[in-house]
Amino acid sequence: MNKINWNFNNSYFGLSSTFKANINPVPVKNPELVLLNKTLASELGLNFSKVTEKELSEVFSGNSLPDGSNPIAQAYAGHQFGHFTMLGDGRAILMGEHISKNNERFDIQFKGSGQTPFSRNGDGRAALGPMLREYIISEAMHYLNISTTRSLAVVKTGEEVIRENKLQGAILTRVASSHLRVGTFQYITARKNENELRTLVNYTINRHYPNIKKSNNQALDLLKVLIDIQIDLVVNWMRVGFIHGVMNTDNMSISGETIDYGPCAFMDIYDPKTVFSSIDEFGRYAYFNQPSITKWNLARFAECLVPLIDPNKEKAIKIATEEINNFDKKYEAKWINMMRDKLGLFGQDPKDQVLILDLLTWMHQNKADYTNTFCFLMDENFQYNKIYNNSDFLIWKKRWNERLKQNNNTTEKCFSLMKSVNPQVIPRNHKVEEALESANNNNLSPLKKLIKILEKPYEQLKENINYQSPAPISNIKYKTFCGT
Repeated sequence: MNKINWNFNNSYFGLSSTFKANINPVPVKNPELVLLNKTLASELGLNFSKVTEKELSEVFSGNSLPDGSNPIAQAYAGHQFGHFTMLGDGRAILMGEHISKNNERFDIQFKGSGQTPFSRNGDGRAALGPMLREYIISEAMHYLNISTTRSLAVVKTGEEVIRENKLQGAILTRVASSHLRVGTFQYITARKNENELRTLVNYTINRHYPNIKKSNNQALDLLKVLIDIQIDLVVNWMRVGFIHGVMNTDNMSISGETIDYGPCAFMDIYDPKTVFSSIDEFGRYAYFNQPSITKWNLARFAECLVPLIDPNKEKAIKIATEEINNFDKKYEAKWINMMRDKLGLFGQDPKDQVLILDLLTWMHQNKADYTNTFCFLMDENFQYNKIYNNSDFLIWKKRWNERLKQNNNTTEKCFSLMKSVNPQVIPRNHKVEEALESANNNNLSPLKKLIKILEKPYEQLKENINYQSPAPISNIKYKTFCGT
């Protein structure tokens, strides 16, 4: 009996064993439901009214397999910090593809569900903290209107995982348009079987981009589409000061969603070189490097498609290279338009780029908070900060006010544009850490309150005030960890 209304139709399961391994989640001792995303469940058409919390714990831990599921671990490869490695789902199992009430297809994946053939000596498990971090940040990204995977549930396993210390084990249920990655294509390409590559391209187009099925050159058009959607994604990351932290090719989704929230974080003080990841010693994935790494990853994707772009290898490489070389111009145009929106600027002015860069330079030199500077410009400054009395800033602001008046625009119209793209509240790192620490001590109240606050990031609400200040100044540099 299907009490929850699962509606599985598992197309990836139908692919050959090259693409995946059939495997069930490893049962856990004592599952306990920690978080359940009822809003997302409703959007998916799931119904939990006929099941107990204990039954949900059994389902979302993998102890009780959902009706219609076909559990698999997906095969993929990836450039990790520039080094190519054959990988695969080492601690995640795709339960199947759920068809929502709106006839949309979503992967339902359990992360932290035990060893798979791709675990490479790992235990296949996950700790509670990183799974809750992904829940918080992925849901925050959704409400910031940034394309992302979502989080449906977190379950404690009742078992410990051993990392540097003993930690509570947990499993996250991740919902995604798919888990196809650039690394999936790299895995198949490394096998040097063009039929398998063609199968993957056809599957990807059928699932995500059916509008190019009739194209004369599907592989080339798939590359073009991915360039555009990845530019859109990283521009949105830059808009809110988000730093992914581990932009390996296996962490770039073919659907254009933000995926794999490991050492991710949001920038407080504006510094383009900001890095939070404990393993990114040389700043490969720093805030300002995200566009260039996106281009680099897309070049690796283009390499995979070369055999299908043109039978003549040299010609195919030339065509693919031309497309990759268009990245910088496309990105710059979208980034400038994004920054115009953040500053409430309508139309275009040749001096806009200088105006934008002057502000960012001032913010960097004066250690201004990235998010709150735009709140101040929108007259949404929630507390006094003498930094905005700085003479250089006041001179810049006068130039900005003059630019706002172009094209007969009203202040209200400009501010309305700004308020649609500038969040009032983001997942401040210290608030995330406070919530995670409390959750590890079995107090979920701060976590749940933070999640609730982040559901309305563009509204100035009284309860937001305690969540809008950056962390207190400290000599200790904030670090995040990948959680594997």
